[in-house]
Amino acid sequence: MLQLAKSYKAFLFDLNGTVVNDMSYHIEAWHRILLSLGANIGIERTKAECYGKNGEMLERIFPGRFSTEEKEKLGTEKETTYRQEFLPHLKFINGFEAFLQSAHSDGIKTAIGSAAILPNIDFVVDGLNIRHLIDAIVSADDVMHSKPHPETFLKCSELLGINPTDCLVFEDAPKGVEAAQNAGMDCIVITTLHRPQEFSHYKNIVGFIQDYYDDQLKSLLCLKEKI
Repeated sequence: MLQLAKSYKAFLFDLNGTVVNDMSYHIEAWHRILLSLGANIGIERTKAECYGKNGEMLERIFPGRFSTEEKEKLGTEKETTYRQEFLPHLKFINGFEAFLQSAHSDGIKTAIGSAAILPNIDFVVDGLNIRHLIDAIVSADDVMHSKPHPETFLKCSELLGINPTDCLVFEDAPKGVEAAQNAGMDCIVITTLHRPQEFSHYKNIVGFIQDYYDDQLKSLLCLKEKI
């Protein structure tokens, strides 16, 4: 069961792997590009490096090799490939839309705080028609520092006008959980890509779920019958 010591005034959602189960498409798109650039890198290493801004990832793999303009071009190539390949499979993680609607109906503020670029967030939010249920969006374009720095989630709480300690983060990745911890926020982990044991050293996790139909979430708000 969720280890809840309080109620929350806002839910902050990462996007990739948390709202939509698309991380394998990001990883595979990056893996093909990295191999074409001459990187000796496997899919598991690529998976581990898939956090933060595109330019930061490229800099970790190829220190000093690319200019800012070149990194932006490669990032654009990867994101275009991702959207083309994921579009036929664009759908919510099970139960997310109903959970989001229930939170909205109960007056709980909601935000998306993601390292994705804004076009990718728009691709999901408008493609699945949930913009009216989201009170704030913070993308990679809105912050100086990527996760695990807390800036993304702190900016979400600022835009919502909610104290960070009253926010609950939903994340799928260790670096995202670390960002929430650095922001002083509790976190629920959805296990779309990572196993619970990969999060053992984080102290802000109040529970793990497989999707938003999980009965544990009923303790967070008055869920409707359809959830």
